[in-house]
Amino acid sequence: MTQPLDPRTKIGSLALTVSDLDRSLAFYEQTLGFQRLDMDRERQIASLGVDGTPLVHLAARSGARAVRRAPGLYHFAIRLPDRHSLAWVIYRLANLEAGIQGVADHGVSEAIYLADPDLNGIEIYRDRPREEWPLTEEGELDMVTDPLDLESLLGELGGRKPGGDQLPAGTDIGHIHLKVSDVQEAARFYQEIIGLELMQTYGDQAAFLSAGGYHHHVGINEWTSKGAPPPPDGSAGLRWFELRLASPEDQEAVLARARAAGLEPQELPGGWLVRDPSQNGVLLRAG
Repeated sequence: MTQPLDPRTKIGSLALTVSDLDRSLAFYEQTLGFQRLDMDRERQIASLGVDGTPLVHLAARSGARAVRRAPGLYHFAIRLPDRHSLAWVIYRLANLEAGIQGVADHGVSEAIYLADPDLNGIEIYRDRPREEWPLTEEGELDMVTDPLDLESLLGELGGRKPGGDQLPAGTDIGHIHLKVSDVQEAARFYQEIIGLELMQTYGDQAAFLSAGGYHHHVGINEWTSKGAPPPPDGSAGLRWFELRLASPEDQEAVLARARAAGLEPQELPGGWLVRDPSQNGVLLRAG
């Protein structure tokens, strides 16, 4: 049995291929409120983050297009530090007419959904305290999808218009939700190779996995991608997401399991890239 990852494991940043760097920068900076941290106009790359911490890396490729029914990114989730911050973001996005696509109360969290100009899905959410998370009679996690009480949420603002146009300090990437071609195969990879623990399944088409009892660091589903091949190289979408491991020892353990399974991790600056069975990239970074 695979040793579970240290509870301090978390999602770090992620890298996306986009079709137009300036258009994407306008969305991530002016609409979502990220800070631009670095940019190379010649190479058509940029990094954005919050409070100096990189969270989203963009690489532009002219003509890149999303392949809707292929494995890849379902959404990445921007986690806000508190409920007031989520109320502020909803208020701001509504006033910008930013195209909020949905809202939900998942029991463990309150969330809204939208997409960037290249149709990369984005969730913005705040966690409820763990003692409030819904459980089954057997004591297992029971995430739900219920209507979001917007009146209560916006009441956090106390009738005051929030100020500022950047995401607040403490914002990070809370989880990644992926499209895969085979949920069972992908779940085995994330459990047996990576070392995440299965938290909940939705039938046989979706699963949620985490370290340390979090509701999920990685979600996987085959709702629109069952049996589909990976998208062509250079398509718009996810290049990799970063899994921040607690120690070099944890990193070496994952790499050893990957190599034993016949995978070939690729060394990149600061980490090692492995791919799940649907070819979604996981950048393993220690510390």
